Amino acid sequence: MTKTYTIGITGGSGSGKTYFIEQLAAHFDSTELCLISQDHYYKAREEQVTDEQGVQNFDLPDAIQREELVSDIQKLKRGEVLRKQEYTFNNAQAIPKILEFKPAPILIVEGLFVQYFPEVANELDLKIFIEAKDYLKLSRRIRRDNDERGYDLNDVLYRYQHHVMPVYESMISPLKDKADFVIPNNHHFKNALTILVAALKGLLKT
Repeated sequence: MTKTYTIGITGGSGSGKTYFIEQLAAHFDSTELCLISQDHYYKAREEQVTDEQGVQNFDLPDAIQREELVSDIQKLKRGEVLRKQEYTFNNAQAIPKILEFKPAPILIVEGLFVQYFPEVANELDLKIFIEAKDYLKLSRRIRRDNDERGYDLNDVLYRYQHHVMPVYESMISPLKDKADFVIPNNHHFKNALTILVAALKGLLKT
């Protein structure tokens, strides 16, 4: 396998993208697979758009440094090692690390807008959409934002109603029609994961 095979994985907030990717990556070593997340490309807090209530909206396309994301994808595909500061979701208690991404035959690009931005979508060989029922996405987001990022429950619920869902319904959900695979994640994704792992293992042998 000489050409980097690039996979874009998207889906609504709380759909289980991160967990699916963790399970997928567990079947490969670092010389076979590289994962890069859109999460590390958020603009600084002071650059984010605020809504009519003065709340910063991190769920808009403009929240992302899209040019830098595309540039870094292309660098990895050219075989260049990438170093980037970790994004800590405005958690004042967290000390950001310098992350290193090494080129690999399989490159996974994960995030809300990786299939929405045309210039990113054009870099993808395979588009995967993870979906889940709305009530599951909300409960997962509450647990994640409260446990991992220290967000207040009222803040999480406000953002979900006024930021997350409007963007999902207007910009992200329509991407399902353009995806190569749509994976439901309401209960489990075991069968889909097994098929994808087998296909990628086969690609590595070519």
